[in-house]
Amino acid sequence: MIKNSFIPIISQEKKKEENPGSVEFQIFNFTNKIRRLTSHLELHRKDYLSQRGLRKILGKRQRLLSYLSKKNGIRYKKLINQLDIRKSQIR
Repeated sequence: MIKNSFIPIISQEKKKEENPGSVEFQIFNFTNKIRRLTSHLELHRKDYLSQRGLRKILGKRQRLLSYLSKKNGIRYKKLINQLDIRKSQIR
């Protein structure tokens, strides 16, 4: 399954990060969930509950990214490049 492919990445990240409550680790987990849900929705287009869950996770990740960009721009840019996600729009 797709879920098993993300387990080694998360375990490696835990060893590096040492703090699963950090903002970077939370964004990393949300990004993995988003990628999993996106691949699920490509197969099941009418799964509206998963679409709602995806929108909620996207909002949470967006709030964490904006928080990180305000607090520490260097860590924000490093994380954006590492996860290969586009730069967020700050309001």
